[in-house]
Amino acid sequence: MAKGIFITATGTDIGKTYVSALIVKKLRELGYNCGYYKPALSGAEIINGQIMAGDCDYVFKQARISLNPSDYVSYIFKDAVSPHLAAQIENSPVKLDKIKSDFERIKQEFDYMVVEGAGGIACPFNVTQEKLMLADIIKTLGLDVIIVSSAFLGTINSTLLTAEYAKHHEINVRGIVLNNYDENDLMHQDNRKQIEALTGIKVITTVKKDAKDIEDLSIFFKEA
Repeated sequence: MAKGIFITATGTDIGKTYVSALIVKKLRELGYNCGYYKPALSGAEIINGQIMAGDCDYVFKQARISLNPSDYVSYIFKDAVSPHLAAQIENSPVKLDKIKSDFERIKQEFDYMVVEGAGGIACPFNVTQEKLMLADIIKTLGLDVIIVSSAFLGTINSTLLTAEYAKHHEINVRGIVLNNYDENDLMHQDNRKQIEALTGIKVITTVKKDAKDIEDLSIFFKEA
């Protein structure tokens, strides 16, 4: 198994990139040569006529990685839609072989890799030339996953469904991160309790709104 972790979520805009940046930043502060890779990115910005890998750029800036973000994303699409549709619009189908090749190349630069998916765990990447789902990518890269969930209302349902989907596809979930967590909110406290009880998966940490740091994860990433 590759040294690394795959970050997925219960849906879009839950905080995958934000949490990924906190993890990469923390691990680098702990002395690990931690890198970041994203198979496909949709909704990229165009700045001065050039397409920008926004998510990767954000992670690199937060973690103080001085590399070209566009070199660490296999597919960068302008339209803010699912990767499979963005790829159809731009006539650039997502291929599993390229993702695998890019990951194998990039991981040689680092001791530990944080790989971030797109959307939720059932996100499609290709539905035409070949059926390619996010689960296929996770399994091909040989990584366990962390599920990023919201602390808000509805998270029990979405987290349980995500965990069950992963289990059905024989993907090991290493833990859950609750984002936008308020330790004084009774519902947030109960959400954490019920998620652990119903999924059997530990909430490894919580992240407060606008947090600049994440608690020490060195024990959790014991193989790093």
